[in-house]
Amino acid sequence: MEFKATQKYVLTSPKKLREVSVLLKNLSPTDAIDRLPFVGKRAAEPLRKVIMTAIANAKQKGVSDSQLVFKEVQITEGPRLKRFMAGARGRAKPYKKKMSHIRIVLATQELKSPSTEKKESQKVRSEKYEKKDETENVKSVKSVKVKKLDK
Repeated sequence: MEFKATQKYVLTSPKKLREVSVLLKNLSPTDAIDRLPFVGKRAAEPLRKVIMTAIANAKQKGVSDSQLVFKEVQITEGPRLKRFMAGARGRAKPYKKKMSHIRIVLATQELKSPSTEKKESQKVRSEKYEKKDETENVKSVKSVKVKKLDK
């Protein structure tokens, strides 16, 4: 199952949010919530809130938060606010306040039974050995030297 949460029009640039979202790559959602307050970036707070919303959506459907993993963390660009700052000699100096949209998708982690994991690992190992044997044969053929006889 998938559980989604979005937050639109966050007044932080997408570049700053993506910098923090890279830290979430190998974490579980509960670990991410625990670590984000200590990142030291203002962009961590909106991300933490969206993750908490996605977890709450999952709990509402009866899924425990220990079974959840990140499927997608998407940060897209929202609209920009055009503003001006007063400059010298009555001029206006334009700048843009960038906004972002955050989309988090959590999925349930599929637990495999130990017997199927064992069979898969044995299959992978046997394939590796078969490939290794083929490469050894090829190397031995290439290393044969041909001697020419002078007559």
